[in-house]
This record gives sequence, structure tokens and C-alpha cells, in this order.
Amino acid sequence: MKRIFVVLTLASCAGASAFTTQQHAKSSVGTQQRTVVLSPQAKHVKSATALALSSVGGAKKKEEPAKSSNGLAETLQVGGYFALWYLFNIAYNIYNKQALMILSYPWTIATIQMAVGLLYFVPVWMLGLRKAPKLNMSELKTLVPIALCHTGVHVGAVIALGAGAVSFAHIVKASEPVVTCALNALLLGEVLPLSVYATLLPIIGGVGIASMKELSFTWLALASAMLSNVSSAARGVLSKKTMSGKKIGENLDAQNLYAVLTAMSTAILIPVMFALEGTSFFTAFNQVVAKGEFTRKALATLVALSGATYYAYNEVAFLALGKVNPVTHAVGNTIKRVVIIVASVIAFKTPMSTGSIVGSSVAILGTLLYSLAMNASKKK
Repeated sequence: MKRIFVVLTLASCAGASAFTTQQHAKSSVGTQQRTVVLSPQAKHVKSATALALSSVGGAKKKEEPAKSSNGLAETLQVGGYFALWYLFNIAYNIYNKQALMILSYPWTIATIQMAVGLLYFVPVWMLGLRKAPKLNMSELKTLVPIALCHTGVHVGAVIALGAGAVSFAHIVKASEPVVTCALNALLLGEVLPLSVYATLLPIIGGVGIASMKELSFTWLALASAMLSNVSSAARGVLSKKTMSGKKIGENLDAQNLYAVLTAMSTAILIPVMFALEGTSFFTAFNQVVAKGEFTRKALATLVALSGATYYAYNEVAFLALGKVNPVTHAVGNTIKRVVIIVASVIAFKTPMSTGSIVGSSVAILGTLLYSLAMNASKKK
């Protein structure tokens, strides 16, 4: 536990220090290749691992002293958001892996993690802290395919994180841009500049090298991480195809959309969980407690924390990424993946070969170049 605390503390410091020096653009929109136009109030919806909100911001011009004061407060706020985003993300990866090492029932754990989100946003809606979305049956049907993809993103990641090293799962997930480009071309007929496609080469090469040299390589981890990538890319493509330019429901900003997709995914996962794993999770849970390895409260808390930090890091991501420009967004995602890999290696003492380190570095650099190339192409 001390090791985990140290890892989380270092990660939060890394997140804050990386972005407190960034200048906040007064009118900036963080965009990715996966965008959903919802309404004039919430124009862009993205996924990252989560669907991150980017909004147009900027205060009115004020006198210079007040502007300087507001700029400092804004910088500290953004740094705090990024620190929390990294902290919750790393905490999720650690709690999730620990839970899966004790109870190897990924479908049940994924379902519980998804369901925990309801304990957050339902009270928020009921207490009026956030306006509840209003959707009719036709609009809900529109969201079903997107919810299915959302489910695949999470389940694929959970299975991958349980089947192999956390670091390896995130190295493979760095190849998501390759899948996104392929699906956009096949389903939307989108052709991107050559400079964007060129950045896919280091991603493919890096992931290939890391996979060949990965000491804890398993085909299940590779296939599940790719399932998560395909689902995430498909979620973006379907969002563009079915929702672009349409106003869906009322009060459906990016945070509420994520909440609705979480509720729908929970409903999808529950029957699938029972069909694939039945009630074996609960039997195994009782057996672990009976052996004295964990108390019932400690084990339940571990699983609950994996769900709470999963929803928390996505919620904070909306706040963090909605405050920065595209370049800072790209850098933030890159640093986040590096920090998660390093933190997991420290927390679980996972050995990494030289080839795996080189491959992961090349792949992650490729994802940064891809994001920057995409942003540059959209400005033309």
C-alpha cells in the first residue's frame, strides 16, 4: 500500500507540473478525430480509454491586474484538473489489476465498475446539481450502437489488464489511431493527408517491437486490447455517422452523454455477465474471505474503488481537456500514457525488456505525432 501511495503521489505531481506552465487559450477547442456534434452548448465529444469534453472558453477582457490574477487562477485550476485526471487514472489501473489478480472474473468486475458510476450521476441529477438529460425512445435507440461500442471499450480493456501486464495493455492501446484511420476510411470515406498516415508507421512498428519483446505477452491481452481499440474507434465513427449535426434530447452535454452511455452499458453488461460467468464471482469472493486473505469489507472496498476511480478519471477528464488547446491536449494524453506505464511498472514490479521499452517509446511518440498532425490538418 505504501508503494501505491508513493506512485499516486508522484503521478499527481507529474500531471500538475506538466501543465501548470501551459498558457490557456481564451477561445480553444480540443478536438480529436472522433467528434460528436450535440448542440450549440456542447459541440465536441471525444473518447480517450474516455469521451472527453472540449468547450470554447475565455473570460471577458478586464483590466490588466485582474487579467493576471485570473490567468494564475486558471493555470492552477487546469494543473489541478490534470493532476486529478492522472491520479484517478493510475489509481484505477492499480485497483483494477489488484482486483483481477484476486478475482479473475473480468466480465463481473467490468459490470460492477460500470454500475458504480450510477451511484455518482443519479444523485447528481436527483439533487439538481446537474440538469438531467431528457431522451425519447427514438433517441435512445440512436444511442444503442454507440453504447455497445462503449461497452466493448471497457470490457476489452479490463480483460487485457487482467490477462497481461498493465504496461503492455497500454502499449497496445496506443495503436488506436491506426484502427481509427482504417474505420474512418472504410465507413466514412475519409481520406487524411499523407503526413497523418506517415505518423502511423512508428505506432505500428513500436507496438510490434514491444509485443515481440514483451516478457508477459499473452494473445488474450493483445486481442482484448485491440478489441478495446476497435470498439473505441467504432464508437467515434458511429457517433459521427448517426449524431453529427443533430440535437439529441435535452441537456445532453458531453458529461451527461457519458453518464447515459454508462447506464446503457450497465444494462447491456448485466445479462452478458450472468451468461458468461454466472454467480461464480460471488462464490470466489466468499472463498477468498473464508481463507482469511481479505476481510469482506476490504475486498468489497477494493472492487468498489476500481469502479469509483474509473468513473472519476473520466469525469475529471471532461474538466481538464475542456480547458486546453489541441496541442496541450495531445501532449497531455501522451504524458498520461507514459505516467500510467511507469506507475504500473513500479507498483507491480513488472519487468520490461529493452526491446519493450524501445517499442513502447516509439509507439507513444507516434501517437503524439499523430495527434499533432491531425490538429495541423484540421487547421488547413
